[in-house]
Amino acid sequence: MEKQPKKKVQSKYKRIILKLSGEAMMGKEKFGIDPDFIFYLADEIKSAYKKGFEIVIVVGGGNIFRGVAGSKQGIDRTTADYMGMLATIFNGMALQDSLERRNVPTRLQTAFEIKEVAEPFIRKRAVRHLEKGRVVIIGGGTGLPFITTDTTAAMRGLELGCEAVFKATGVDGVYSKDPRKNSDAKKYEKLSLEEAFRNDDIRVIDNSAIDLCRENGVNIVVFNIYKKGNLKKALLGQKIGTVIK
Repeated sequence: MEKQPKKKVQSKYKRIILKLSGEAMMGKEKFGIDPDFIFYLADEIKSAYKKGFEIVIVVGGGNIFRGVAGSKQGIDRTTADYMGMLATIFNGMALQDSLERRNVPTRLQTAFEIKEVAEPFIRKRAVRHLEKGRVVIIGGGTGLPFITTDTTAAMRGLELGCEAVFKATGVDGVYSKDPRKNSDAKKYEKLSLEEAFRNDDIRVIDNSAIDLCRENGVNIVVFNIYKKGNLKKALLGQKIGTVIK
């Protein structure tokens, strides 16, 4: 029988969507999936899950195949995007396996049917899984080409009634410039969704995803997933990363 978390949430958020990039799955590797880092991610998610949060996860696929890069190499863009969607499902399967090894009940849902490995994405079924204390992992993006997984996270978050989008990155928030290339980059502790949408220098999350959140009043939290404990702290409302609201 699946173990259910004790409901201890002391936060303004109860149900959230976590966006994990494909690059995060690489860990210390240059390509593919780093098993050690996947195990680390699973531990971080379990720690937050045990606090009683209802968690939806959207995974990217850039560690395996990126549609935009494939199209630049001569592959038809639509075909390349579908290849990228399949890569996100590989990542979703790996993350599901790691979570279930840690006794965290999960369901992997995909935007197009692969019944041997996952359920199709059905909104009411996903909501029911969350209500029963299961983590829902979404692979395959939206099932449509030309739409990024950032935008997928915003769309699925709205569909499933999530109160915020948590974007896990390799930097500790939103900066005026890329802090890895510019020592004078200014970090924003807080930022309005309007500012983030209109500022072309902010590229940590896609503009279409910001616009969806802006129109529907959903906060975005950008934080560094590589620092242990950051996910749980961010969900609990501690000053981690940047809040775009």
